[in-house]
Amino acid sequence: MRACPSRRRPPCRATSPGQAAAAPVAALTALQGLRDKGKIRPGHRVLINGAAGGVGTFAVQIAKSFGAEVTGVCSTRNAGLVRSLGADRVLDYTREDFTASGERYDVFFDLVGNHPLAACRRVLKPDGIYIGAGGPGSRWLLGLIARPAAILLSSRLAGQKLVTYLARPDQADLIVIGELMAAGKVTPVIDRRYGLSEVDAALKYLQEKHARGKVVIDPGI
Repeated sequence: MRACPSRRRPPCRATSPGQAAAAPVAALTALQGLRDKGKIRPGHRVLINGAAGGVGTFAVQIAKSFGAEVTGVCSTRNAGLVRSLGADRVLDYTREDFTASGERYDVFFDLVGNHPLAACRRVLKPDGIYIGAGGPGSRWLLGLIARPAAILLSSRLAGQKLVTYLARPDQADLIVIGELMAAGKVTPVIDRRYGLSEVDAALKYLQEKHARGKVVIDPGI
């Protein structure tokens, strides 16, 4: 077993004990969003906004495991990581506005919530599905309440389907995630590891919202 590098080095995709802890919530969020809400099928065009984050890195791999064509939205520094996860195309949000590209997708998995719903609808096919699983960063509490309400209203006014959800604990889904990991189709991405005495530093890093993949607290450090 190859150990994951220290937190000062690039993200690690090697097998490590910390990956078991990194998988459940984020992987369940990605699986349930794409499979249950997005109804993804082979050949579907899937757009993932926030593809380099904790849920996004799982979402890219899970969508590919379903046979989808995946486009990931991330920053310049994370483009290589998202490609390495299997994304067919990567859009750099610092250089282009994906909502104005003219591209259309079957499923838009939005983990950031940083664009108006009207703009998000522009990237959907007429029968496309928008899945909201995040809210505006600094206004996360307001976004958690307001965005689902806006989605509910919009879903009644548009031809596309707009949904939001919260992931739920599910043993059967955890088994699915475990099988995908055992098959090499999904590998948790660990950005940094911290010891128990460094929890404050770990939380501070998460609050900066630049984490790639997951941040793990490792009692062994």
